Amino acid sequence: MTFALPIVDQPRSNPAPEPAETGESVDDWRWQLRHRITGKDEIAARLPLTPDEEAGLDAAPGHFRVAITPYYFSLIDREHPSCPVRMQVIPRARELVNEPGDLIDPLGEDSHSPATGIFHRYPDRCLLLALDRCAIYCRHCNRRRLVGQEESPISRDDLDRALDYIRRTPAIRDVLISGGDPLTLSTARLEEIIAALRAIPHVEIVRIGTRVPVVLPMRVDDELCAMLKKYHPLYVNTHFNHPKELTPRARAACEKLADAGIPIGNQTVLLRGVNSSVRVLRKLFTELLRCRVRPYYLFQGDVAAGTSHLRTSVETGVALMQELRGHISGLAIPHLVIDTPGGMGKVSIGPDYVVERGPDKWTLRNYEGKLVDYPQPADKDATCAYDEIFFSS
Repeated sequence: MTFALPIVDQPRSNPAPEPAETGESVDDWRWQLRHRITGKDEIAARLPLTPDEEAGLDAAPGHFRVAITPYYFSLIDREHPSCPVRMQVIPRARELVNEPGDLIDPLGEDSHSPATGIFHRYPDRCLLLALDRCAIYCRHCNRRRLVGQEESPISRDDLDRALDYIRRTPAIRDVLISGGDPLTLSTARLEEIIAALRAIPHVEIVRIGTRVPVVLPMRVDDELCAMLKKYHPLYVNTHFNHPKELTPRARAACEKLADAGIPIGNQTVLLRGVNSSVRVLRKLFTELLRCRVRPYYLFQGDVAAGTSHLRTSVETGVALMQELRGHISGLAIPHLVIDTPGGMGKVSIGPDYVVERGPDKWTLRNYEGKLVDYPQPADKDATCAYDEIFFSS
């Protein structure tokens, strides 16, 4: 016996398992987490696997975790291995291949970890690792060394020490709660963490990084939104990679967060064969705006070990950005960035629209390829005389 989630309007969706006759509901996010699809036999019973997928699933134990919520699994096109949802959650044999330059810790986080659960790369902000589990495990995950292995909850003592580090570091004004996925915590436990951060005088901004609106949208319920609303300014960054993921339920989750006054940004990872198409990116970014989600970053794939088959060349990313600029609203265009290996920070890249630089004028090329001169002012002094008065107190 199978069910199909009624609000998912994707063609050729794959049905997920039926809940037991215990009064449970597939709309309950806890049921979704308890019934994640995790192994080769479970997946093979629901869709025909390719030899490449079979090899990837055979190799998964001991190398990387596989877990897919029934909701997200229902979006998979069982007839086409090139389905962008399928490619993000079902491993392939190439995950065993490490190319030159691939790294276990691609962003150098471990070398910037002054306390368990803290990554402090930038002077005024840090990442707080609240837990090491996710609702699903993405094949392109850059933190698979932590969240892709056996799940083991981060202890309260670890979190207490991480919070104490933030208290003792007054330069930190912005904290990103990440993991793992913080929204898979209970609302009460998540509030404990947010409230502890809000009690630190120098913490001005709290952010949450989550893929829950994409893969577990029923988690975004009234209780969660009412709790989050108490702790403004609070921001959410989510992670839609393809317009196929923007189901009515996912849209509703985003709109519920927005209705609670929470600004939402989206961080898309550029994935070869998944969204490395200007048609896909245009559709994704414009549809995100309709859900009141601002496209924030388009990441070149991080050099995480086992993910090279999903990375594009840098030239591909730049060419895609060239085809976006001028063709869709600037609000819909994210920053194309490389999060540099070794923890050197994010670097923005993109098409070069400057043809010539000079003291009297710059010559620029617009999105249509036409050249235009921008005259330079004769006076180059850009001092703000009022700064000394404004910042004196």
